[in-house]
Amino acid sequence: MPAFRGRLFVGVGAHFAKRALTPYSLRVTQKLANRHCRPCEGGVEPLRPDQVQALLEALHPDWVLSADAREISRRFEFQAYSRTLGFANAVAWVAISEGHHPVLTISYGSCDVSYTTHAIGGLSDNDFICAAKIDRLMSGADSE
Repeated sequence: MPAFRGRLFVGVGAHFAKRALTPYSLRVTQKLANRHCRPCEGGVEPLRPDQVQALLEALHPDWVLSADAREISRRFEFQAYSRTLGFANAVAWVAISEGHHPVLTISYGSCDVSYTTHAIGGLSDNDFICAAKIDRLMSGADSE
């Protein structure tokens, strides 16, 4: 995503880089991040709890599962509003590229990102693929 490596986006991954993932979870996160979302118009079941747990363990530990197990979310914090907006624009780019859109709640120093697959009333692989892409974005790792 070279378009987001400009002044506003430099260093946003510092928060992520301070928390280490295990080598296994990092590999799984990279595998997820290399996948692409598939259109979901309904007609399929949401992921089972065991599938959700396995995929959640592959993401950064700050991702949390909602009480009803239908959504994952994470708060990203920044030192300046310009960095928050730079991050939100990068997430929007991922959403448009993948055709899977999160709920973004933006405030001065933070952006909350929430994923669910509305068409099936729960979580799908797409939610975890996009979350992994954001994890990779925040780690500063090169894509594909």
